[in-house]
Amino acid sequence: MPTWDLLLTGARIATMRADAGPWGLLEDGALSIAGGRIAWVGPRAGMPPGTAAETRDLAGAWLTPALIDCHTHLVFAGNRAAEFEQRLKGASYAEIAAAGGGILSTVRATRAADREALVEGSARRLASLVREGVATVEIKSGYGLDRDTELRMLEAARSLGASLGVSVSTTFLGAHALPPEFAGRRDDYLRFLVDEVLPAVAASGLADSVDAYCERIAFSADEVSGLFERALELGLPVRLHADQLSDCGGAELAASYGALSADHLEYTPERGVRALAAAGTVAVLLPGAYLTLRETQLPPVEALRAHGVPLALATDCNPGTSPLCSIRTAMSLAATLFRMTPEECLAGVTREAAKALGLGADRGTLEPGKRADIAAWDIAHPAELSYWLGLDQLRDLYVSGRRLER
Repeated sequence: MPTWDLLLTGARIATMRADAGPWGLLEDGALSIAGGRIAWVGPRAGMPPGTAAETRDLAGAWLTPALIDCHTHLVFAGNRAAEFEQRLKGASYAEIAAAGGGILSTVRATRAADREALVEGSARRLASLVREGVATVEIKSGYGLDRDTELRMLEAARSLGASLGVSVSTTFLGAHALPPEFAGRRDDYLRFLVDEVLPAVAASGLADSVDAYCERIAFSADEVSGLFERALELGLPVRLHADQLSDCGGAELAASYGALSADHLEYTPERGVRALAAAGTVAVLLPGAYLTLRETQLPPVEALRAHGVPLALATDCNPGTSPLCSIRTAMSLAATLFRMTPEECLAGVTREAAKALGLGADRGTLEPGKRADIAAWDIAHPAELSYWLGLDQLRDLYVSGRRLER
């Protein structure tokens, strides 16, 4: 007879298994946890015999997988509220960047901050996500653009996860912008990333993947290719900021390198969608940036659906183009702006977000063997998670089977 650490009963459960019908729904369900993993989940009437160190009756609350924010730039110093005002007065993102603002303004502030300052300044942003049921968050570097600051950002990201009791997946984003000391020397900067910074990052063990910004105001597909080749040689999977402001062949580039994800995708054409589908690359949609930049070009959601490309969602939390620290708001925006269904939105921040981080075998659905990252909600139906704006409906958050104090 099995012995469990925790048994949750009296719950309605949205397992989010793709093969288990809408929402993977279980009425009057039960879920047991042992060793930080889900031991059993199913209808309470079918629960196998066993003993539990602790049993909790949830009295009809809903259980879902804990939420996953799979694209953030959460660690940085300073803010760009002044640029927000400039955009409201008509300046474009590209115009602000060309004038020395944009990413480079955050680079200046971040380079001046030590590790402790980065952790302290970023903790409130991560805490906001955790309060909404997020147990796994991806955090990128990319505001250092030199070796030491990039490593310091990744160290801060790891430290943040440990301090708040959640899982952090880290991404090296050295190819985010051209730093001022390399002005007019793009080839030299890319060589510096490939020959010096990327090997140091890989040796440190501080990064789980490598990203790049493929765009006319950033780096071309040809320029990113060399970085991706080196990343894969070093055993680091890749992901890509692709086709956000123009069709630069980003989706096809991501697919050609077997990228875990291609993110943004507003200007991705049909051929790019087909490439993503063939490669099994996840499309990560970022409605916070779409809203903040007042974009009018929608990502090709219908085409992505038609070709079976997995659809993930994320906040893109960053100081310039998506100052968003609410995964629930990202879900609501995706439903309203992108016409994604509430079930797609929840899958986008659970099952599909886990795939985008290469963690689909470990979390993102509620099934035996997976990590016991579980959110308990005071809701009548999981569709409410995309419906309400600003309403706290989280009852409990479990990370590896351990209930976090709220």
